[in-house]
Amino acid sequence: MLKEGDRIPSFTLPGIDEEGKEREVSSEEFSGRRVILYFYPKDNTPGCTTEACDFRDNLSVLKEMGYTVVGVSPDPVSSHRKFREKYGLNFYLLSDEDKSVAKLFGAYGPKKAYGKTTEGIIRSTFVIDEEGRIIKAWRNVRAKGHVRNVIEALRKLGQKR
Repeated sequence: MLKEGDRIPSFTLPGIDEEGKEREVSSEEFSGRRVILYFYPKDNTPGCTTEACDFRDNLSVLKEMGYTVVGVSPDPVSSHRKFREKYGLNFYLLSDEDKSVAKLFGAYGPKKAYGKTTEGIIRSTFVIDEEGRIIKAWRNVRAKGHVRNVIEALRKLGQKR
């Protein structure tokens, strides 16, 4: 499982870029950029919609801070397209159908829901610096209010740089 200070592995996933183009997206294209990479379980579900719309609504603040937002779920690109259009999402949405990238980041595994343990995507967010290193990680987060917490942490990190 990757942790703060680790360099992210190279990966390529199908998805939709910030302009809405369907294409293969490689982690290498984010080299030299600050990235917020977040993993979420499923398009068009209440928590995932709350989180995605929160990122959408705060995208201008995050961009001013120099960050690119990338959402990843196991849903196919066709589902991402509908999710993007329905909610006016304007950031990357990548499809990790075999969950291989989520597993690399420790964003897939056992989780509890309603007292039951199941295997699935663990809602997680990673802040990645220009050199491809994880500088902040959150796992098993609650969707509501999470983006506000990310922005507060980024402001604190910015003061330390």
